[in-house]
Amino acid sequence: MITNAELIEFTKSISIKAGEILNNSFGKIHDIKDKSSAIDLCTNADIESEKFITESILKKFPDHSIIAEEGYEKQTKSDFKWVIDPLDGTTNYVHNLPIFSVSIGLQYKEETILGVVYNPAVNKLFHAIKNEGAFMNDDKISVSSSNTLSDCVLATGFPYIHDEYYDASFSIFKDFYDKTQGLRRFGVASLDLCFVAMGRFDGFYEFNLKPWDICAGSIIVKEAGGLCTDWNNEPAPFSGSRILCSNTAIHKQMIDILNQREYNLFYDLK
Repeated sequence: MITNAELIEFTKSISIKAGEILNNSFGKIHDIKDKSSAIDLCTNADIESEKFITESILKKFPDHSIIAEEGYEKQTKSDFKWVIDPLDGTTNYVHNLPIFSVSIGLQYKEETILGVVYNPAVNKLFHAIKNEGAFMNDDKISVSSSNTLSDCVLATGFPYIHDEYYDASFSIFKDFYDKTQGLRRFGVASLDLCFVAMGRFDGFYEFNLKPWDICAGSIIVKEAGGLCTDWNNEPAPFSGSRILCSNTAIHKQMIDILNQREYNLFYDLK
């Protein structure tokens, strides 16, 4: 049976090669497609990266399940499931901002056991294996020690669709902005999570994400000593409908804001 060490080396290897695919087209993108809206984008680079990753996994593990952002899905009876974002941060990528990633998580019996998030533009690779710690370029990382929101910088994101959740999300943003040293919105959830893991951010919250946005990054946060939950401290839904990650010390303070009565509508998301 393959070991976790062998699995992480394989995952790191294909992430780096997928990153090379992205770097080869970075700054040269002309063919852009809309997905859910005019600001939800897909490029040939997304598709080429996903094709390479899924074909590599299928060649080595033909019986494993796979779900990926750009539409590839294979459901089997295997206990293993790969969760893939071949290019997280497509809008940044299209606009030549070097803040994007390849994100690959692996689950065993519906529990994430390892994750890799790679930013090829700056050659930074984050990885974690369950119970073995979190690393950036093989250097161990850990969450911050800030224990009050007034000492913190947080990260978040905003939805593509302009609806009642969109309006309420700006109210939440204001609530946090009033109590912290600031919020950042990079548009790459997988990297936001890694930045919590390395202590660059103290916490991160978002809603209406997808499994491939959070699968790899979440285990990296946990293995760096952080905490990932739903907005009410229940287990974070695999769907990505809501996620809250922090250095643990400010978790309750963030929950208190996110669970104000006017934000109950977010629990309609599944």
